[in-house]
Amino acid sequence: MEEQLPVAQKVVRVCAAQLPTIHGQFEMTIYHDGTGQEHVCLSMGDLKGDPLLIRVHSECLSGDVFGSVRCDCRDQLTRALTSISAAGRGILIYLRQEGRGIGLTNKIQAYALQDEGLDTVDANLHLGLPVDDRSYAIAAEILVDQGVSKVRLLTNNPHKVCELRQGGIEVERVPHEATPRDENRVYLRTKADRLGHLLHVTACPATLTESAPTATGGNKAQ
Repeated sequence: MEEQLPVAQKVVRVCAAQLPTIHGQFEMTIYHDGTGQEHVCLSMGDLKGDPLLIRVHSECLSGDVFGSVRCDCRDQLTRALTSISAAGRGILIYLRQEGRGIGLTNKIQAYALQDEGLDTVDANLHLGLPVDDRSYAIAAEILVDQGVSKVRLLTNNPHKVCELRQGGIEVERVPHEATPRDENRVYLRTKADRLGHLLHVTACPATLTESAPTATGGNKAQ
């Protein structure tokens, strides 16, 4: 049995309201963590019973909102909401952890270094920043508050599975790969090779690098 981690930031449920979307009807619940940061839980249908399909998604302004294809974030977000809607029940937790936890300004600075030839890992290290400073303990607390203890987690990140389990959640991993694009293929390969993500990404053509964005975008430091 895995040892559970101590709770670092106790989340507090603040408010909730119905949210009709293009993916169906959700309830949107706002949580505050110990620092006052806001996080979102989108829930659909009956949360009780069989293991619940969920996605824990970290904020990505450039991808989620502006449609950047330097990363696969928007594709993963859309696929998750579509899958939950098709199942008729599930949860998407949206954590405010921009840029793998380094923040928007630092992420864009890391982008600039990627444009010069560094990959997403080395760009963070060059700036003296953590490679990945995210925590999923908050997501585990939100699930507990929602009365959910068994989940089918849409993710390619083993660390996310581990942290939810350490938070007392029973987890079955469900692969969640987006179709690679020319603009993010090197980024995805780096996530697989250097960050341990479970991805099946073929090598990039020699002419494509993480530092050479096209008119539609390049790669992302998240």
